[in-house]
Order: sequence, then C-alpha cells, then structure tokens
Amino acid sequence: MSKKNFVIIAIVFFTTGVVLGATVMNDRHPDENETFVFEGQQAAPAILAANIGNGGKYPDLTQAAENSVNGVVHVKITGVERREMGMGTNPFNDPFFEFFFGQPQRPRVQERPVYASGSGVIISNDGYIVTNNHVINNANEIEVTLNDKRTFTATVVGQDPNTDIALIKIDAKDLTSIPFGNSDNLRVGEWVLAIGNPFNLTSTVTAGIISAKARSINILNAEMKIESFIQTDAAVNPGNSGGALVNTLGELVGINTAIASQTGSYTGYSFAVPVSIVSKVVTDLKQFGEVQRAVLGVSISEITDELAKEKNLNTLKGAYVQAVGENSAAEAAGIKEGDVITEVNGENVRSVAELQEKIGRFRPGDKVSVTIVREGKDKKVEIVLKMITKGQVQERKENDLQAAASHELHRLGAQWVINVQVTSGSRTNPHPHLSSDRLIQPGDLVFTDIDILHTGYHTCVYRTLCCGNF
Repeated sequence: MSKKNFVIIAIVFFTTGVVLGATVMNDRHPDENETFVFEGQQAAPAILAANIGNGGKYPDLTQAAENSVNGVVHVKITGVERREMGMGTNPFNDPFFEFFFGQPQRPRVQERPVYASGSGVIISNDGYIVTNNHVINNANEIEVTLNDKRTFTATVVGQDPNTDIALIKIDAKDLTSIPFGNSDNLRVGEWVLAIGNPFNLTSTVTAGIISAKARSINILNAEMKIESFIQTDAAVNPGNSGGALVNTLGELVGINTAIASQTGSYTGYSFAVPVSIVSKVVTDLKQFGEVQRAVLGVSISEITDELAKEKNLNTLKGAYVQAVGENSAAEAAGIKEGDVITEVNGENVRSVAELQEKIGRFRPGDKVSVTIVREGKDKKVEIVLKMITKGQVQERKENDLQAAASHELHRLGAQWVINVQVTSGSRTNPHPHLSSDRLIQPGDLVFTDIDILHTGYHTCVYRTLCCGNF
C-alpha cells in the first residue's frame, strides 16, 4: 500500500455558521483518505441489529438522560484569530531551505474576532466545569449557560493540551453535577449517551455503543500527548466538544472530543477522553494549576508482526522499548532496550496507548509495578516515576525519532549508523563513538541532526543522507 497524507482538521462550531479548519499533515497509512475532526457533522444514530436486555428490548436510557442533562453546559467563547498574510514565506515549507538560503521575509499577521461554542460538564456543585482544551484555548471571554438558562462568566483554572482537557470555574452554588464513573469497566457493545450542545441546539442527547477502547488517532498536537480514546457510534457534532459521555447509570465515563470521517461529516465514529484520564488531569489542575506528569523515561513503539519477527518476540501485545533515557526512572529500575512492557500494576498493557493512559494516571514519586518480557521470560520491576522537564521533553522527542530512524536504516541493510550533529554556524563534529581511524566511506548511511535556531522558536530537523553509491 502506498503512503498517503493523513489530514487532521481541528474544528469548533462558530456562531456565524462557518466551520474553520486548521490543517496539518502527518504520515499514516489509512485504508482511504480519512479525516479526523473535532466534533463532526450530524448523522442519524446507529441502530443495532441485535436487541439486548429485558427480553430482547432495548435498555431504557431515559433515567440516565434525565440525571445527566442538567449537568452539561453550553460554553461560548470570544477570542482572536491570528492569520499570516502576504508573501515571503518558505516556498517548500522545509527548514533545510532556510538553513541554506536564509530566512525569508516573515508575513504580516492579521487578527480578527472569533465567536465559537462548545460544551462542558459540571463536576462539582460549586462551579467547576471540565471541557476540551480546544474549546476554550486562546479565548478572551468565556460564557457558560446552564440548562436552566442562567448565564455566568467563567475563568480558566488550567489547561492540558496533552490530553485536550481544560478546567474552568463559574461563581455559583448548588449546581447539578455528574458523578464520575469507571471508564476501565466499560465493555465493547455497552450502551452510552452523548450529551452536548451541537449547532447551539442545547441539551441534545444521542445514544450509541462502545465501539472500541484505547484508540489512538494522532489528532493531538502536543509534546507529551496521551491518546487513549473511547470510540463510540453516538452522534456528535460541532458544539458537542467538551460534552458528556455517560453510561446507563448516568455516570460520566468520558469527555466527547473528536470524530473520524472521510468527508468532514459524522459517519459513525466518535471519540471521547476516558474519565480515568480526565479525573487525574482535573484534580491536578485544581490543586496545582498544571498537570503533574510522571514518566517512565522510555521511547516506545507498537509491536507489529514485522517487528516481532525481527526481534524474535513471542508476543504482539504490549509496548516495545526502543530506548531508555539517561537517569530516567526506567533506567534506575533496570529496564533495557528490547524489553516489552506488558503490565502496569497487574493490569494488561496491549498497546502504546494503553501504557500511556495507565502511566498518565500517576504523579511523580508514585511507585508502580511493571511487568516486562525479556528474552521470552516475564519479569516484574518496581519503578518510582519521575517528573519530566522541558529539556527532557526535547530529548525524548529526539530519542524517539533517532531510534525509529536507526531501526529503519538497519532494516534497510546498514551495518552501522553514525549520528552526526550539525549546529548552524559551526563545523560538523564526529560522533563520540566513531573511532578516529574509521572514516566515512562511499555507500555509508549517515543519520544527520540539523539543529536550526529561528527567531522566536526552535526547530530540530532530521534527514537521512546517503554518501556515494547506495
């Protein structure tokens, strides 16, 4: 299958009726040209072919809807959109162009007011409300309307782009809140309700089932993103972002966030952040104003059939350790490159998304029990999680990409790989592990790290170069 460009479009509902899309490109291999959007267009709820419960009848969802609808609010924001206008941009959108030919003239920035809306969920009777970060991000003013039509001005308590969750607060008392359920106990096929304010249609309730769990769709654009979405077929639309996903007991099990579509319209796939992640994030935001993120300190990848055969792994479940960070929690616990992480505190880990979700529930200093598979044998290790710094975030990104590139180069037949570091304005330095009597020969593969410093931002670019004949 040929590689296709995977388009990600972030949208919210605008009161003018215009849907604005901010598009970025990622490399993926979808079955067709697939588009992921934050809360897509409207479509009819899915009808199950098989009846369940109570003698072949559908379950009664009215009580869950009545218990939850007053706990969902309408969030309206006023903000400013900034757009680059004019000529002089990089014609190839390639940092190499600027590295060799200099920075082109930067375009002018044009500002215009933006009015958008979404949803939120009341989680305490004193006015704390959880919503999506993309709903209130860059908002100058936030207005919250309750189901009883009372209106309040909200303030931002904290935001977490890594999970697309934000916590806001209104000055009110004796509100109706939605209690947290347990998203870990959700089963595929279980009924759920999506409650929100699509197209400014307040207090809209749709129904569907759990289609999948721990789904990663590569939609979040954050340095330490955690994607382990609940997938449902409940209809969600522009304006549902930040709304509630509840179970048949009326308990909150997720925050509706995104849909998958080939057309930009709702086609039966919606995604919610599980409450197991939400509860940790909002607790940290309320207590600290930011998320206390703990990490293992490893670079990980999914285990494919190809990787399992290459590395002689006896399992396709878990997360494969590509690299271990220096002075990390994983290194201190003895985890090594090539290990496969299969459990955290006795809970199975089937994928990278599941591992990120489970570790994301803890704080720095927490101790977790991790089961790894090494040389075909299970081994348990105790790990004290550490906090990650901004410098470690950059190092992790570099290690992830470098490990992936090295793996690909070796797969293509390279006997060894040199990491040559080049900084703008300096000469090329030899790799510290390259012996002085070993020179680069024609046909060698050279992995290069081009570090370019731009005004106001920093970009690291990686390219694979080929010397001589290949």
